[in-house]
Order: sequence, then C-alpha cells, then structure tokens
Amino acid sequence: MFKSLFDSNERQINRIRAIVDKINKLEPEISKLTPDEVKSKTEYWKNELRDLDASAQNDYLNKILPEAYALVRETGKRVLNMRHFDVQLIAGVTLHEGKIAEQKTGEGKTLTATLPLYLNSLTGKGVHLITPNDYLSRHGAGWMGPLYEALGVSVGVIMEDTSGLVFDTTFENQAYEDSYTKHLRPAQKREVYSCDIVYGTNHNFGFDYLRDNMVHSLELMVQTNPIGDWGYHNFAIVDEVDSILIDVARTPLIISRSDAKPSDRYMEASRIVKTLIKGSDYEVEEKFRNVALSDLGIRKVERLLGAKNLYEEDFEMVHLIEQALSASTLYEKDKDYVVKDGKVVIIDQFTGRQLPNNRFSHGLHQAIEAKENVAIQEESKTLGEISYQNYFRKYQKLAGMTGTAATEAEEFYKIYKLDVVVIPTNRPISRTDANDVVYKTESAKFKAVADEIEERHKNGQPVLVGTTSVEKSEQLHELLRRRGVPHEVLNAKNHEREALIIAQAGKRGAVTISTNMAGRGVDIILGGDPPYSEEQEAVKKAGGLHVIGTERHESRRIDNQLRGRAGRQGDPGSSKFYVSLKDDLMRIFGGDQVSRLMDKFGIDENMPLEAGLVTRAIENAQKRVE
Repeated sequence: MFKSLFDSNERQINRIRAIVDKINKLEPEISKLTPDEVKSKTEYWKNELRDLDASAQNDYLNKILPEAYALVRETGKRVLNMRHFDVQLIAGVTLHEGKIAEQKTGEGKTLTATLPLYLNSLTGKGVHLITPNDYLSRHGAGWMGPLYEALGVSVGVIMEDTSGLVFDTTFENQAYEDSYTKHLRPAQKREVYSCDIVYGTNHNFGFDYLRDNMVHSLELMVQTNPIGDWGYHNFAIVDEVDSILIDVARTPLIISRSDAKPSDRYMEASRIVKTLIKGSDYEVEEKFRNVALSDLGIRKVERLLGAKNLYEEDFEMVHLIEQALSASTLYEKDKDYVVKDGKVVIIDQFTGRQLPNNRFSHGLHQAIEAKENVAIQEESKTLGEISYQNYFRKYQKLAGMTGTAATEAEEFYKIYKLDVVVIPTNRPISRTDANDVVYKTESAKFKAVADEIEERHKNGQPVLVGTTSVEKSEQLHELLRRRGVPHEVLNAKNHEREALIIAQAGKRGAVTISTNMAGRGVDIILGGDPPYSEEQEAVKKAGGLHVIGTERHESRRIDNQLRGRAGRQGDPGSSKFYVSLKDDLMRIFGGDQVSRLMDKFGIDENMPLEAGLVTRAIENAQKRVE
C-alpha cells in the first residue's frame, strides 16, 4: 500500500489498469462484430472526428479509447492470431497519452504500437512510427499490415530510396527477402505520406522535411501540410526512443552541396602529424575527446612548413593540423569507422551499424581519409540543417518505446517534456545477472571469455557475446577459431546478414559474437526461428540464452540492452560482464579504485576480482560519463 502511495510509476500503472478493465469488459461484445462491422466502426469514428478542432478531437479519442483498443485487440486475434496482453494495453494507453513506455525486450513493442497508432489515425492527420533502420520499418509495417487492413486504415513505409511502400492485399511479389513485406507494393513518397499510418526511419522523416523546405512550389512537397503546422506533424511514436532522441540527437541532419578545397593540403597535414611525438609535441585528453598542440609542437610545425608565425600566416593549416591530430589519435579504424570500397564509413557508436550517408564535419572526415590514404572527398557547404531535437518537437504529441529509458528519465523530461513509465512484464523476469569480473589485462580477460564460451557451447547453451568494436569482435573470432568453436560474427562489416544471424542465435549450442547491433530491434527466440518445441525445451534445460559482455560501454543503457536479449517473456537466461583495467571506461574514468584493490590483495593477472564493489565502481564511472 505504501509503495502504491509513494511510487509515482506505480500510481500511473494503477490508474491505467482501470482503463484496461474497461477494455477487457468490452471483449465479449466486440468479438461478435463481423469484419464489415469492424470497418464501419472505423469509418464512423473518422466521420465524427473530421470537423472537430484539436482539443475536441483529443477529448473524443479519450472517450472512445476503450472501445477502439478492444477493436484492435479483437482484430489482432482474428488476423494475426495474437492477442494483446494486459501489459501491452497499459503501454498502449501510456503511448496515447504522449509518454515513453519502457517495455523490456520480448514484451511485444511492435504489437503494442498498433493500439495508439490506430486510435490517433482516426483524426486523418499525420500519424508516424519512427524506427532506427529501414529493416524495422518494413518488418513492422508488413507484419502488422493485415491488422490495419482489417481495421480499415491504410499503412505505408518511407524507404531509403526515392519512393516507398504501401500495404496492398492484391500485391504478391515475393522478391523481398523479408516475407512480411509480400503485401507491400512500391509507391511514390507522396502517396505513402497520405496513408493513415506511416512507418519510416528518423533519418528519412527528417531529410524529407528538409527537402520540403527547399522546393520551389507546394506541389513538389511530399510531407503535405494542408491544415497548418500541427496538421501534418500530429502524432509520432519513436521506437528505440533513447537511441533516436538522445544518442543521435546531437548529430544534425544536413543537406549540402560540394565546396571544393585542394585535397593535397589534407595529405600534407597528415604527413606532418605523423612526425609529431605524443607528450612533447601534443597532449591528448581522452576523457574529453580533445587533442592540442604544445608550444614545442607549434614550433616544429612552423619549421616543417617554413613559416615564422603559423597562426598569422596560414590559419587554415592550423585547423587542418588539428583535425589531422584528432583523426590520428582519437578516431580508430574498425571502432569509429571502417574503410569499405576505398571510402571511410562511420560506425554508429550506439548501434554498431554503418552510416554510409553520414560524414564527419569541418574537415575531420577528409583528415581521416588522408590518414587511411584513400581518395579525399570534397568538403561541403550547408544548405539546410535541423537537429532531431528540433524536428521531433514539431509534433503536437510525441511518444516513445524502448527497453531502456528509466536511466535517462530526467534528460527526457528536461529536453522533450516526456515522462517515462516503466511497464510491468507479462511474466516475471527469470534472468540471472552475475556480478562483473575484472582482470588486470585484456589478454587474460579474453582468455576467460573464450573459456566460458567453450564450456557453455559444449553444454548446448546458446551464447551471445557483446563486443564494443569490429576489432574486438574479430579478435575474439580468432580465439574461438583456434579452439574449433563454431560461431557467427555480426558487426559493421557484415551487417547485411544481421536478421539471419540473430534469427538463429537462440539455437542449441549457437555462439554469436556481435557488436552493439545485437542489442536492438529483434528477438532471439530459444531454439531458433521458427522455434522447434523439442530444441526449445533442450535450450531451456541448458539455461536459456547466456549473454556475455566483453567490456562495459560508456552508457548503462547499451549494457542493459545487451542483457535484455536474454530472459524474454519469462524464459530462463543469464548474463555476465568481463572487464579489464585496460578497457577504455576503466582506464579513463574508473579503474584506479579497483586497481588499488587488486594490488592490495596481490591478485594475479589471470585471477579475476568479482564483487559488488567492482560492479558499483563501474556503474559510478558510467554515471559520470553520462
């Protein structure tokens, strides 16, 4: 009782449970409706809402919410053979109210979103489901497409190319790899944006908005805006909301054109930097991602360039030298970027995926190209720019879904005025999370990781191993290859096979090494996909999916996402993080206390330290970074 009185999250859940009770009571009545009667209800509500102002529309939606949600649940049972759990209804109400619903991995965010998307689409204004990548947009819209079609609302997907996809029951093209998209036919963007519900990535929505603001006539706009600013940007649900609204929110969307500068100057700056000595010619502050020339370094550069005062004679070269220094000391190949087909491609530090359309600004990308000795692309001049923070604040009502939002609740409220509601799980979580183990050296840590993988693999338990970079995933791959342990590697270099690898990561004895890519978007089903009951039971007896983290990330959320791959929907599972004092987080932010402890007890290189004190020290380091 006292928890209920004083815990605001619990109060929110209890308030919404009363609405869920109303939805449940309507189930017998709604189950009697014919398919035509279901569609006629949609048409009736659309007509009722058409001439109301925004405030009256919101009141009307709140009034019909229980019946509308009961209608969606019934349609889900009929068309998809999926019935929304009560906790999904709670999350659905939370999203409709313009809040963030934290649902643990495997709790069914894709199905949950159909409830508020359908309800808000009845207004005839823009209703959008924002995802981090094209695959999740296509998968979600295709999978839920039959449900929307049965309800009488249209759905479309904005794709990376110039057009998009619209759900169509007559379209049976099997060319798409994902079978869920067989009912999606190609369409022009404007047609897609006119659908009742539109799925797409944050990248696509943002750039279409920028392009619309650069056209010469209204007819060329694709995000049509016939009824004022709120008319189009009406309601959006952001999937993986912490990734999109916090992690990548610092990166602006920019439309630009070429602004040529001689490439030989970048090469010259790169050659000069290779002659400089760390400590005497320049200082690196890893904690603040900063590098600066010393007085001695400046004199050395001036001698090499034949200049008396570089800052007066050639200030542009000062900037190029500084960027070349950053490229050389702060940006690592196969961690911050990869070289693919003779081009430098950025790796998203939060998802582990390639960002082929992104480039570092202010000459840094060219400095990295010079460092890697590949063709230097022209610099660009900005024509249009918007941040994700500013773009998403354009929506009259914004909501979000993720498995990890509570740690950033304060940030969400300060920037976006978004409350976070932690949704209960449908079944109790039975995952066992072990304390972190710390080794003195990285080699000792990886040996211990390989030992545990080998042992679990022999016992038939599937293992998912999380690494922080392409380089570390390949290092572990080599260790396992020597031991003869079969495994799959998923990183930015082979991301095309992501769905296929993750689909089978829960098979008996499977070993999957992955960067942060495996932490988002898709479920790992015990026994593999599609699941076979015998194998599923064997995997459960072996302990379910075991997650190993080979390093702590700067953000607790990334670690929580990795852990969350195990123990979905009450399944058994376990997780354990291996850390070394040489890891970036420990070395830069939090290793001193642990290092002193290990020295005090005379702990050998191959002997781990495992205690609650260690886990707390690491979490404190992460909090400081955040």
